[in-house]
Amino acid sequence: QYNNPNNWLAHYLHTSVEIRRQTQGKITHFVAGLGTTGTFTGTTRGLKAINPNIKAIALQPDVALHGLEGWKHLDTAIVPGIYDASLADASLKIDTLEVYDLLKKVEQLEGLKLSPSAAANLLGAIKVAEQIDHGHIVTIFPDDASKYSEVYKHLYSA
Repeated sequence: QYNNPNNWLAHYLHTSVEIRRQTQGKITHFVAGLGTTGTFTGTTRGLKAINPNIKAIALQPDVALHGLEGWKHLDTAIVPGIYDASLADASLKIDTLEVYDLLKKVEQLEGLKLSPSAAANLLGAIKVAEQIDHGHIVTIFPDDASKYSEVYKHLYSA
């Protein structure tokens, strides 16, 4: 999936179309974490094909040894062949401990159990929202917490 063009192409053909439809074209910022980079690359290409003014913010862990399963710290990892760094208008580093704090907060306030990668994307979107006066920010929740029962056990045992 790191070098398969169908990875980003699926997001180009489908995810970006769904986002444009659901936001009625009002999206101003797209925020997504980098793992295989297919979601970011394909969705950004699709969104910018219609509106090149949409800002695309790439998220990655702030350190090489992080706790965000599926994410890559591109400064120290093999960069996927499908990644196009020129698509990113900005990049934000995400702190794993902040993500785990947000996991707990979202569950307590909203009753939602997010996966660490979904919470990391949410944290990135919050950080972007804090930097702008107005806009329509979209991010992706790539999965739920169903695979992360041990993470949640640890959150409440600490």
